[in-house]
Amino acid sequence: MNVDDTSNRLAPCPGKPNCVSSRATDAGHHIEPLKLTGSQDSAMGRLESILRGLPRVKIVTVDGGYLRAEFKSALFGFVDDVEFMADPAARVIHVRSASRVGYSDLGANRKRVENIRALFQVT
Repeated sequence: MNVDDTSNRLAPCPGKPNCVSSRATDAGHHIEPLKLTGSQDSAMGRLESILRGLPRVKIVTVDGGYLRAEFKSALFGFVDDVEFMADPAARVIHVRSASRVGYSDLGANRKRVENIRALFQVT
């Protein structure tokens, strides 16, 4: 889990360009959070359902307003960690998606989060 236990927030992205986070302040790593519509429970349930419908995903943790999944790349089986944390007060779901290995992901984490966002907004 990449949650910073001292502040209950998603860990910052490392200095490599293979991570995006809605908590990042720099343009290279920042991505917008998902909009939380309805209740936290229903939104997180929708999100889990969307993730389960995607290829090569393993849901690792579902704990109230927190969800962590692992995505495997099709070709080499590299694993990316994707985390979501609801912030009901701000009406958003924060997201962090990062590759475990390598330096550049050629934008794969950003594309994944934007795809999830598009699916989440439709449902």
